[in-house]
Amino acid sequence: MEQLEKLKEFRELGLGEKVLKVLSKKGYESPTPIQRLTIPALLKNDKDIIGQAQTGTGKTAAFSLPIIENFENLEHIQAIILTPTRELALQVAEEMNSLSTSKKMKVIPVYGGQSIDIQRKLIKTGVDVVVGTPGRVIDLIERKLLKLNSLKYFILDEADEMLNMGFVEDIEKILTFTNEDKRMLFFSATMPDEIMKVAKTHMKEYEVLAVKSRELTTDLTEQIYFEVNERDKFEALCRIIDLTKEFYGIVFCRTKTDVNEIVGRLNDRGYDAEGLHGDIGQNYREVTLKRFKTKKINILVATDVAARGIDINDLSHVINYAIPQEVESYVHRIGRTGRAGKEGTAITFITPQEYRRLLQIQKAVKKEIKKEKFVGEELLCPIKYFLEVAGGKWKTSILCILATGEPHRYSRIRRKLGNITNTMLAKSLQELEDEDIVKRIQYNEIPPRVEYLLTDKGKTIVPILLKMAEWSSRSMVDKRNATFCKKCQSID
Repeated sequence: MEQLEKLKEFRELGLGEKVLKVLSKKGYESPTPIQRLTIPALLKNDKDIIGQAQTGTGKTAAFSLPIIENFENLEHIQAIILTPTRELALQVAEEMNSLSTSKKMKVIPVYGGQSIDIQRKLIKTGVDVVVGTPGRVIDLIERKLLKLNSLKYFILDEADEMLNMGFVEDIEKILTFTNEDKRMLFFSATMPDEIMKVAKTHMKEYEVLAVKSRELTTDLTEQIYFEVNERDKFEALCRIIDLTKEFYGIVFCRTKTDVNEIVGRLNDRGYDAEGLHGDIGQNYREVTLKRFKTKKINILVATDVAARGIDINDLSHVINYAIPQEVESYVHRIGRTGRAGKEGTAITFITPQEYRRLLQIQKAVKKEIKKEKFVGEELLCPIKYFLEVAGGKWKTSILCILATGEPHRYSRIRRKLGNITNTMLAKSLQELEDEDIVKRIQYNEIPPRVEYLLTDKGKTIVPILLKMAEWSSRSMVDKRNATFCKKCQSID
């Protein structure tokens, strides 16, 4: 009851007891600015909404909580949420499901790369909320698997990203299959003219809910990241601890299960580590914090909720074992280093699929998060170096496409590559930019136009690609019907 009392601000926005209990369990205390604006607007009037706020400021909960509060067990899809990437679709669906107060409310993600048969089966069993990427949603509509003629909500998430990726036409097409009396919600960090044009065309009466962007400061903290597979994270953590002369830090995990598992494995290795999460009692929590503050233990493994209120000034490291979903969580975590004029190091582990989220965080904090390699991983072999910076399935194909010298927009590159995900394409282009192989040119136009070209350094790779094609042509002579792909033909 005491915890629910802490949520009085959420109650004042119009949310009921069931939703408040879920928020309490998840460790929410007070609404973010965009939640303060959006929740009552969705609950108390019937206007469409254009919500402008930075990525990571709680937009998902801002539109999810009113939908959950007003949920009715109907026999049709009540809401569709469009996202630019499958990673974001999964993230939004996961958060909505975790906030839901009803076991009957069914939220499913739909996206390219997953079997359409799986998605067909899920839809046929009944679904209330669909979270999906535009391409897959159109595919399911055209197969008559998705019917959007009885929607209560049409939500566009990360509208500016949708524009950058060339999805405006897809959005327009999806809207033609929806009913007129739905409520429309567009959320974005910025609101380009092209998106506002779509809004004015399809929205009847709308209000703009804008949150001023706050400076998220991380000045005294060195920020780096390591790209590691999920299965390798623990070994990477141990290596960092071992290579640090006097490690004294907090390791942040997503769930209490992760906390317990990592503490157990660290203890088995002989490290002095203890854990904090929401299920740990107050007495044990106080004892653990005292032991950590007095440096009787040097490693604290915690969830975001459990770490709230921890005030320790001289941490050497904060390690994001799991990258946080919210930008503000990232800032709060790493802000525990670099205090009292001392420098600290914040390390984030990311899997290849999480690269887009890292870019969002970097953009928000306005500070480079540098990629690092573990000591001993240096690529001393020139061939290995080449493969690292320009090899692999996607980078080589991108270079073949750009080898013609013709500027290419993001959407055109993606079309030529076929089944690459937006996350992987963005990551590959960024890595090629970082190595000064590809340059990104942004034109001051509305809508904004971005093109990619090879740099002078990148052009020196073209002869290598031609030699590779030449070698392959000789090796493929005895292959029946062997022909070069269009990308390779283009550099000939």
